[in-house]
Amino acid sequence: MSQKNTKEKELLRLAKLRQTTRYDGYNSICDYEGGYYECDYVSPYSKSANNVDADVFVVLQDWSSDDNMHGMCPETNRLGHTPSVGTNIRLIEYLKRYLDVDLKDTYATNLFPFIKMGGMSANIPIKDMRRAAKEFTLPMVEIINPKIVIALGRKTYNALWDCCDDKKETAEDSFKYGATKIFHQPHPAARISNLEKQKRWLAMKNYLDVCKDV
Repeated sequence: MSQKNTKEKELLRLAKLRQTTRYDGYNSICDYEGGYYECDYVSPYSKSANNVDADVFVVLQDWSSDDNMHGMCPETNRLGHTPSVGTNIRLIEYLKRYLDVDLKDTYATNLFPFIKMGGMSANIPIKDMRRAAKEFTLPMVEIINPKIVIALGRKTYNALWDCCDDKKETAEDSFKYGATKIFHQPHPAARISNLEKQKRWLAMKNYLDVCKDV
């Protein structure tokens, strides 16, 4: 079996685990519209970003909320995300502008793969984020072994930080986990200056360039 096939098999195993796992206080993707949005990924977001050999692994916080899961949107179902949403527009723009990669060239997922109650701004306690990071996200990082992980949002980054026992080469807003460097980036919708945004994204670009030269 090729390395790519092995990775895909291990990722499918995690997807099946997510499908059969329940977290108290949350719903599963399959609970809505007769399973319309269910898929063989940990997160539907991977439908548009499933390069298992990617150098860039994108981790968003969570995919959707109960308020937004009623009704069938063929485009969202096909892509695994809604392209008209500002977060997705900006993420795709930043990936291209600063790293010169398209979304399809990356692997992307949501750290928390279950559906929270309420709206998209509803809180997910950090203990639940940590559990999901340990059970799903970090195993995915180990399988794909990217050069960088982009953790979007402070809570996403903190959950990963808290669950990595063998951190090395730690710095402000980044740390090494095995051969992968995990970077914190503010959520694409966060209000930060263009200068700060450029500084943060170019730091990842510079790191990738150094990796290529080694």
